Amino acid sequence: MYQDLNLADVRAFTVIAEKGSFTLAAEKLGCSRSHLSKQLTQLERYLGVTLITRTTRAQRLTEQGQFFYERCQHALDVMEQAVAKTVDDAHNLQGKININCVGGYIGEEIVNQLVNDFMSLHPNIHIHLDFSSQRVDLVLDEFDLVFRMGELEDSGLVARKLMDIANCTLASPRYIAKHGRPENPKELKSHACVTGSVYHWNYHRRSDKTQKTEVTITGALLCKNGRVMKSSALAGNGIVRLPEIYCSAELNKGELVHVFDDWTISDTPLYLLYSKDQFQPARLRQFIEFTTQHFMKYVELPNA
Repeated sequence: MYQDLNLADVRAFTVIAEKGSFTLAAEKLGCSRSHLSKQLTQLERYLGVTLITRTTRAQRLTEQGQFFYERCQHALDVMEQAVAKTVDDAHNLQGKININCVGGYIGEEIVNQLVNDFMSLHPNIHIHLDFSSQRVDLVLDEFDLVFRMGELEDSGLVARKLMDIANCTLASPRYIAKHGRPENPKELKSHACVTGSVYHWNYHRRSDKTQKTEVTITGALLCKNGRVMKSSALAGNGIVRLPEIYCSAELNKGELVHVFDDWTISDTPLYLLYSKDQFQPARLRQFIEFTTQHFMKYVELPNA
């Protein structure tokens, strides 16, 4: 009903009423007295009431003008506070960041440490870190940032690659001593394997990437948890396929060893995703910069 109401006219009226003078109001707003008079006339015509009774010597608010002034002044104060808070949150390092992340080692060890250090540097920033495993929609699910593994579908999101995660096939020395070491991925069918969410293990030769093979695994243990899979392999229960960074300490200690020398699994990229936004809040810009600059220092890699 009031969509055509000119807020600039309302603002001019409140300043005239506050100052009690067109001259003083014009000085505050940086315009001419005639311009203010035109704005007030437009507003009164729109409302169909007289707000200020004025003569060449004096002016006073009418009853309707007093009522309108009090309500509009309060509303404008609320709007100014809203604008100030919005601008403050956009340009200063404060406010909330909603992050979705893969769980397991990457979420619990790497991103967890990164987030803790970032919050220590910026105590006025609050972070909601979500480890739900389903693929989320940044807009519909109200996330600001997503850490995601795997190749990406075409989208309008910005993707910053953080690293390529090496995948490997591992077993404990005890398992190999008891069951032998397969020389070709096809031989995995005759071995006990520990599987998670991936049942088709794809390999290519290091020496010739055109030579590829795929093995469908039926595991001795099925569990979609990297820690449990690693624990089972350490116990000698089977051969496991895991990201190498999940097992850095165990590889360095020799508690797990690589099964194949010439057969390898393609790396899995890890990305930080966020929406394109011309007016991205400072807290997001700072977190993205912090993550891209420092992410790798939280990653423990096996010794060469």
